[in-house]
Amino acid sequence: MRKSELYRRVIEYFEQAMPVAETELHYGSPFQLLVAVVLSAQCTDKRVNMVTPALFAAYPTAEAMAQASEEDIFSYIHSVSYPNNKSHHLAGLSRMLVEEFGGEVPDDRDQLQRLPGVGRKTANVVEAVYFDRPAMPVDTHVFRVANRIGLTINSKTPLQTERELVKYIPEQLLPKAHHWLILHGRYVCQARKPKCGECGLTEVCCFFRRQETGDKKTGDKEIRRIGGKETEDKEIRRTGGKETGDKETRRMGDKETGDKETRRKEVKGAV
Repeated sequence: MRKSELYRRVIEYFEQAMPVAETELHYGSPFQLLVAVVLSAQCTDKRVNMVTPALFAAYPTAEAMAQASEEDIFSYIHSVSYPNNKSHHLAGLSRMLVEEFGGEVPDDRDQLQRLPGVGRKTANVVEAVYFDRPAMPVDTHVFRVANRIGLTINSKTPLQTERELVKYIPEQLLPKAHHWLILHGRYVCQARKPKCGECGLTEVCCFFRRQETGDKKTGDKEIRRIGGKETEDKEIRRTGGKETGDKETRRMGDKETGDKETRRKEVKGAV
């Protein structure tokens, strides 16, 4: 099957099966969305939604959070992953928003990526979700599902996946397509035990076809080899955790969740 035909059939399926596809993060403003997305790095939306009501009640705007100390912010988000780094990022980005952007969240991806804790994926989420821009954020679900279905072939990084998806998905559908792939990966094409019996894409899915033919060499192991580590996207973390996957970012470390050394200290402290 030609790739253009595969994309056409996948898009037709999702338009019928998931006509409404939206983020599951709770927010009331672009600033609150930005905060929620920063908190969601390597953390579930469910957990983020548990901590943000109290956080947003205390600090509903960038101006309010800019006045808070990192310790104050930490007290609200301590149950999410990497709370030390995230409280540091939230304090820093709030102050930068106030000092350089008048307290408003910029609608430009390059400007967004200047903010502490904001990488390409987070900037793309804000662009797609709040500003309805033609952006394709690639998280672990999008990365995995795109590889499994066959929308991407041998993609090694989130940036490669993003570029391939943007190439074939119509621009006006990109914001919704991002949610299609995330929600499909979260509830159907799950990492450890994909629910193929509940999936309407089995006729075109490369992963399902391999499983049916008994080709074990190109099942989950193959996906892991090409970069789609299903559980916590360890491949992305090994290359630095920054969504673009470029060499410069790898040297810099994980801007959104802290460098490896900090991660080890936090994990040790949590134990």
